[in-house]
Amino acid sequence: MANDWKNTLYYGDNLDVLRRHVGDETVDLIYLDPPFNSRATYNVLFAERNGSRAAAQIKAFEDTWRWDQAAAKAYQEAVEAGGQVSQAMQAFRTFLGENDMMAYLAMMAPRLVELRRVLKRTGSIYLHCDPTASHYLKMLMDAVFGAENLVNEIVWQKIRTTKTQTLGFGKVHDIIFCYGKGARPMFRTQYKSLDPNYIASHYKRDPQTGRVYRTVSMLQQGQGPARRFGDRVLAPPAGRHWIWSQERVDEAFAKGLIRFTRNGRPEKVQFLDDMKGDIVDDLWIDIYPINSQARERLGYPTQKPEALLGRIINASSNEGDLVLDPFCGCGTTIAVAERLKRRWIGIDITHLAITLMKHRLRDAFGEQVAYQVIGEPTSVPDAATLAAEDPYQFQWWALGLVGARPVEQRKGADKGVDGRLYFHDEAEGGKTKQVILSVKAGSTGVAHMHELRGVMERENAEFGVLITMQEPTQPMRTEAAAGGFYASPGWGRDYPRLQILTVAELLAGKGIAMPPIRHVSKTFKKAPRAKGEKAQAAPLPFGQGERRGREVLNGGEDSKLGSSKQNEKQ
Repeated sequence: MANDWKNTLYYGDNLDVLRRHVGDETVDLIYLDPPFNSRATYNVLFAERNGSRAAAQIKAFEDTWRWDQAAAKAYQEAVEAGGQVSQAMQAFRTFLGENDMMAYLAMMAPRLVELRRVLKRTGSIYLHCDPTASHYLKMLMDAVFGAENLVNEIVWQKIRTTKTQTLGFGKVHDIIFCYGKGARPMFRTQYKSLDPNYIASHYKRDPQTGRVYRTVSMLQQGQGPARRFGDRVLAPPAGRHWIWSQERVDEAFAKGLIRFTRNGRPEKVQFLDDMKGDIVDDLWIDIYPINSQARERLGYPTQKPEALLGRIINASSNEGDLVLDPFCGCGTTIAVAERLKRRWIGIDITHLAITLMKHRLRDAFGEQVAYQVIGEPTSVPDAATLAAEDPYQFQWWALGLVGARPVEQRKGADKGVDGRLYFHDEAEGGKTKQVILSVKAGSTGVAHMHELRGVMERENAEFGVLITMQEPTQPMRTEAAAGGFYASPGWGRDYPRLQILTVAELLAGKGIAMPPIRHVSKTFKKAPRAKGEKAQAAPLPFGQGERRGREVLNGGEDSKLGSSKQNEKQ
């Protein structure tokens, strides 16, 4: 079951992880952004140095959403379980037939059922998708969580500039469905910066105090009694009522917070410096997407801005609550949860994503962040099993042990290179240097060292490293020794240019003999460093949106959904 005190990254299929490791009603908040298009490379994490993406890096979901035996089996299990989910799946099958969308829904159904199981009665789930599948997902969410438990259908404008369309208007938004497990999930009202144009047109300055204010009607639709305003007793117009009780009217009147219009109608005074901002509604146009210049950009194609997750986490959880992301990707959810002092669980099906999350957590929080990783090989037999089951995953895992990034497996120029490390060994502005890595899960021999040496020379790399499951032979060691030494100008030491590392040595903590990688590595785009205690409670960055002001992420009153809408109008 989920550990109550340790944050956890899980490698594996999230359906299996949920069933094996996460207990009933233990999670306070779930955010998920499940991939749909099976032809997209959703987990391509890094761009090559020339800006091109390594198309073969990760296609972890390449076959996930195609109608095959696995999808047919998932569909059958969902139907046989009965209930509204079964009815919905049968209706989808009748309408869609057997295609990619049907496979997607068949694979999502059992995951959503498990997510409902692990969610607390006071918890919320936010499902992020685009309009391609949003209408089907809403029906499926209705079946799993109940249509009556839909809290919001949020529209987020994710694109700011559009190209000319051959047909139709520009497609610029995503959909985020928010459901509660019960009728009254925890919710905290969120606020955003007031529009300067609105302030200019609706507020004025008090000539006596100098404070900027506006006046707002105290009437709402309905029926109600008269109220006393100082020495005036005023009945509301027909079909209207005063929004405040007599006690609250007396208190506001005594403080000078009620003023009369020219026709004698009382209005409440709202001073700008007392305002928390505009209440956030279900149209989110104030959070900018990750652009090419954003500090938090890591190169992950579906990376979401931290401000988006900050708003969701602040709205639907408290400090110390448990946040879960079952399609964790590059780890934005867990990074924001850590910053906002929530506990978290992240799940992903690729070792490369897990590696990226480790780097992101280390870069942002240093050694302060405590978490465990479950599902990664911890022994040589575990590694051998992974290598036999999925060579690509083994390769990414092995490269992750030394902090390297994988490269595209192209014919020709990159043959013999499975991964790269980039580093600077001089002062800023120095030449970018590289380590090339080759990963072998099977038997190895001196020919592999000859090949690695040739590739290293061809690529003009400073180091060549062979990672192997097997113990190297003496001829292999001899060939490595013949590779000569790299003289470090920054550290004043010599390091062997050709090196061999076994998986056993890596698991024991041995690394590449080179200038200290923590200080010189340029392999990964570093996540912004988290600041001190106060920074964790501060608004998260907006990226480009900083030009329009910052969102008040921690503003708002604790409340429960379903309470009177009167407060929203105040």
